[in-house]
Amino acid sequence: MHYQGVDKVGQSDIEPETTPTENTTKYIRALGYEYQPQPNDKPSWIPKLMDNEKYNWTSSELATFSNESRAILENNNNTAQQTINPDNDSLLILTPLKNSAKYINTYFQLLDDLNYPRNKTSLAFLVSDSTDQTQQMLIEFKQRYQEQAPEELRFKRFEIYRQDFFYSLPSNRRHALSKQFERRKVMARARNYLWTRALEDEQWVLWIDGDLEYYPPDIVHDLMAYNKDVIVPNCLINIKNSQGEWRLGVYDYNAWQETPRSLAHIAKLNENVFLAEGYSKIKTYRKHMGKFDKNETIVPLDGVGGTFTLVKSHVHRSGVGFPAWLFQHEVETEGFAKLAKANGFGVFGLPFYNILHTNK
Repeated sequence: MHYQGVDKVGQSDIEPETTPTENTTKYIRALGYEYQPQPNDKPSWIPKLMDNEKYNWTSSELATFSNESRAILENNNNTAQQTINPDNDSLLILTPLKNSAKYINTYFQLLDDLNYPRNKTSLAFLVSDSTDQTQQMLIEFKQRYQEQAPEELRFKRFEIYRQDFFYSLPSNRRHALSKQFERRKVMARARNYLWTRALEDEQWVLWIDGDLEYYPPDIVHDLMAYNKDVIVPNCLINIKNSQGEWRLGVYDYNAWQETPRSLAHIAKLNENVFLAEGYSKIKTYRKHMGKFDKNETIVPLDGVGGTFTLVKSHVHRSGVGFPAWLFQHEVETEGFAKLAKANGFGVFGLPFYNILHTNK
């Protein structure tokens, strides 16, 4: 495997783009948008042949099909109806976790503030390779919410899965470039395990990091209002500059837009080159979320991260997951965005709708 750039050790090698605090709002509302569920919308990936009524197959046309073809057509119609009529506005929140015990209290505090109906919200967690109290804490929270809490505070579902990948990496090597390909492949496998196990009839899937510090209570409604297949806010982090001052800067460098220069650069690369973002000595020439103008409130993206990613469930149901192999020089969440776009889905970001990642 070839890497674009020079290996570096430690998170300090990743240089966030600082944003002056006075120019940064915590978040913006989805102005001009009001979310309206559209339960009868058919996902674009359903083949036209599945819909007899819409395409008005005549008796003579149907007669040209063999008995086997007609049986397949009828079966596909029934299957498609099950797929395209999910539970209206239902939300499945997915979070992979590893040694995350110190963040779990904050995770559930943020969920408690989330302005979304509990009876429409399901949770699913995947615990992998953890050696701390992550799994036990989740079990205790599940008991607290699903057994001890009043009915109106209970989630529709609360699932905990365990799947170890036997992958260990010292914390000070987590962002070393030479480890990114293998690390991100394991993360892709974890995400694929989680969504394929947990997704039922939900209309939306929301990927949330386990170590966020803040997101707005109305964020789910706000993101849904844009009615996009995949959409992400801009994830920021408090960082200290060279003068010792704390400023807000971009955390999630996996959310980006290709540029003419980046595409020209990619065209010269061997197909087995893995591109990683956020390394000062690597030039990919992409436009990250911190580089957009104030009037660019929603922008098309070619890569996304997984800190807070809202996905229409039919994107996953169509087979779009997280590549654990190189796809257009990317894996995991950025590979997911590339794969989604290759399958005709829209991927978008909100550069000035902000959430905050912990710096601990």
